[in-house]
Amino acid sequence: MFKRFTHAIRDNFIIYVDGEPVDACEGDTILSALLSEIGFVRLLELKPEKRAGFCLMGACQDCWLWHLSGERARACTERVLPGMRLSTSQPGSVR
Repeated sequence: MFKRFTHAIRDNFIIYVDGEPVDACEGDTILSALLSEIGFVRLLELKPEKRAGFCLMGACQDCWLWHLSGERARACTERVLPGMRLSTSQPGSVR
């Protein structure tokens, strides 16, 4: 699991992933917040294996999430915002 530097002083806030609260800090990417707090981004679609992003730089497409509006979010490059609400599956899709 990723660990934060203790000397970094940044505003803390909550984002929500699949309705669950996740602690985040100002300046975090979605991916860094998720890896720091829960250790993975989402579960694999076909079997319950944890996925955590692969390349950490936007090339592999393994860290896609969705805003509740339906817009896609690349977790490794998009920064968190206070109150952000994300889904690990496309809104309206059947799991």
